[in-house]
Amino acid sequence: MSDAKKFQNKVIITCAVTGSIHTPTMSDALPITPDEIATSAIEAANAGAAILHLHARDPKDGRPSADPKLFMEFLPRIGEATDAVVNITTGGSVKMTVEERLAPPMVASPEMCSLNMGTMNFALYPMASRYKNWKHDWEESYLVNSDDNIFRNTFRDIERIYKTLGEGHGTKFEHECYDVGHLYNLAHCLDRGLFKPPVFLQLIFGILGGIGPDVENLMFMKKTADKLFGDQYRWSVLAAGRFQMPFATQAAMMGGHVRVGLEDSLFIGRGKLADSNAQQVTKIRTIIEELGYEAATPNEAREMLGLKGRDLVKF
Repeated sequence: MSDAKKFQNKVIITCAVTGSIHTPTMSDALPITPDEIATSAIEAANAGAAILHLHARDPKDGRPSADPKLFMEFLPRIGEATDAVVNITTGGSVKMTVEERLAPPMVASPEMCSLNMGTMNFALYPMASRYKNWKHDWEESYLVNSDDNIFRNTFRDIERIYKTLGEGHGTKFEHECYDVGHLYNLAHCLDRGLFKPPVFLQLIFGILGGIGPDVENLMFMKKTADKLFGDQYRWSVLAAGRFQMPFATQAAMMGGHVRVGLEDSLFIGRGKLADSNAQQVTKIRTIIEELGYEAATPNEAREMLGLKGRDLVKF
């Protein structure tokens, strides 16, 4: 049986557990401490997430952190409790240097890391006007001043991350593509011999600075990926905020995979905050199953994406 036929009804669910976009004031459900991140990630895996995409936060005030010690407070616990694929960010936060962003996966040597495929504006400031009182002093300025953010991901940065983690640790990548040009950036890197097909694309919609959350854009991104990568890629979709579930549903119907989680949206329905990451995973899993598909297991995801295996990580 061909690989395509073997997995044609399987949908990989990724859960992005905390991220660096939302701040503690926005939702009490947002995991902050290592214990909260571990608990929320394990619950998401038990609900059906095959991949857990992980950031860390300073437990004192919830700001994004690249401290490997914080990651190592929750990674072993997640590894002991679940066989989910752990995907560690190399994006971290737009405020972090590439050195800081590389530090956690260098210690953990994960099966998978995210990798942003282009430098871009990355603005969060419209969210600030929704809140009057803040839990921590850093939150408002973090959002308001994001009108000056440049999220650096140069070709040199991308090559460095590939050589450090891809060649150095056997890590595969979730290639985060926020716009059409990012697909061409990846194609260029493949032409140079960076990365090994099949590649795993995460098509991202609705971040201010990236491509907008229009279904026509999803269709065009998919068509462009087909042209550039042929049958040498797998793909997933995430959309920010209220577009999360509609775009994930559309991706599943098109034969793609899906990403949900409190990094991408704090909501479970119109005007209703999600109680947990697991609640979002349960919702998209129900939608997938109603459409006639099945949630892929972690080991099926490993096989589809060509990952090195849980036994070769360092946590």
